[in-house]
Amino acid sequence: MRKFLTALMVVGVLVMSVAGAASAKTFVSLATGGTGGTYYPVGGGLADLISRHLPDVQMTGETGNASVANLNLIGTHEIEMAFVQNDVAYWAYNGERMFKTPYKNIRLVASLYPEHIQCITLKGSGVKDIMDIKGKRVSVGAPGSGVQGDVSAILQVAGIKYADMNTDFLDFNNTTQRFKDGQLDVGFVTAGYPTSSIMDLATLHDIDLVSFSDEFMAELTETFSYFVKSSIPAGTYNGVDHDTPTPAVMAMWVCDADLPEDLIYRITKTFWENVEEMHKVHSKCKLFTLDTATAGASVPVHPGAAKFYKEAGIPVPDLK
Repeated sequence: MRKFLTALMVVGVLVMSVAGAASAKTFVSLATGGTGGTYYPVGGGLADLISRHLPDVQMTGETGNASVANLNLIGTHEIEMAFVQNDVAYWAYNGERMFKTPYKNIRLVASLYPEHIQCITLKGSGVKDIMDIKGKRVSVGAPGSGVQGDVSAILQVAGIKYADMNTDFLDFNNTTQRFKDGQLDVGFVTAGYPTSSIMDLATLHDIDLVSFSDEFMAELTETFSYFVKSSIPAGTYNGVDHDTPTPAVMAMWVCDADLPEDLIYRITKTFWENVEEMHKVHSKCKLFTLDTATAGASVPVHPGAAKFYKEAGIPVPDLK
């Protein structure tokens, strides 16, 4: 009888161990952006998709401070995944601009969509072209942010210094709030359109978007290869009834190189096999295409993601 009970207990322990193993989850956090931008809703939708389709993976979208802060988290192994701009990822990987140390552990999972430089003003401000911002009250992005990095590059090409403007360093939400308070003439935001904080501003004030000339765009893209020429369609925001030529960068989904190849392979495969579910999350998600999954890559592709792309016939850039 004692032998039978002992055997029964062993079987019970084994069953519980198997059940525990079957229910074990891998927890992955994804750093996004502030609630006023595009990263936040897109990240929440992506995390939900992965968690539903991969029962052994629990992904959580975390609010964040966008590209620079997110890359610092990846670079110091404090978070597993993040949304970032391709230009800022390049600076982080190579230890340039706001990054004093190269973060060589940044890896691409997927390029997602173009993020546009949105130069906001109010109708009647007299600002029609990027060269008109001299002497104006201008928000150039939060200190050390990707927005500030982009604006610095734009100002360099324009030959405009911070001292030529009444310059303030504000994030998305504070930029639009200053407009509401009548304290800004121009504000820069780098994000996928439509951006919720700008949409909100457009319901309260007559906003406009500042254009970049073809000549300026050509010089900018030649000087800084991570920029691409693009435009924001008329009607994107209430009251803006014209197409607005503007530069763009690519929003990328990156991860820590230390994450296992099989995990990233399964996450990448699951994402692209169910990507149509993302189309309901945000209008930018309709731009997610497998054909552009490695477009604008500025850091190496993670081996797990590379494995999936090679199977799918997608070119994988050989970046070192």
